[in-house]
Amino acid sequence: MHGINKVQLIGNVGRDPKTKRLESGVPVSTFSFATSESRRTRDGRRVTQTEWHNIVLWRGLAELAEKHIRKGDPLYIEGKLHTRTLRDREGNVRRVTEIVASNVIMLSPRHKRREEEFEDDFNLEEPSQEISEDSEE
Repeated sequence: MHGINKVQLIGNVGRDPKTKRLESGVPVSTFSFATSESRRTRDGRRVTQTEWHNIVLWRGLAELAEKHIRKGDPLYIEGKLHTRTLRDREGNVRRVTEIVASNVIMLSPRHKRREEEFEDDFNLEEPSQEISEDSEE
């Protein structure tokens, strides 16, 4: 039996994407992303819980993020969970869980106004705010 590794998030960008290029020239962008849920307590107070996620975008999505995504932007992100192990400066082993995005939809009205510019940049036949990438890494 095959498993499913799929994540869907709607939230806000926590910081401007940082984009770098690997030695091979492949761009990769990373940024923090916040999702929040609100609920009322028994005494009627509203409590909001925010979860922070590490987002990774590869290739074309990374280039689009570099040009169009900014801190505070509302986004829909679809992708998969990826956990990697690394060593910190003290030599301790750390596990980092990231969302490797395969699809990003910009939800901000600011992007709606820039749709024409977006179309010209990427030679799209029809205006669209949806960005997809079939493969990562």
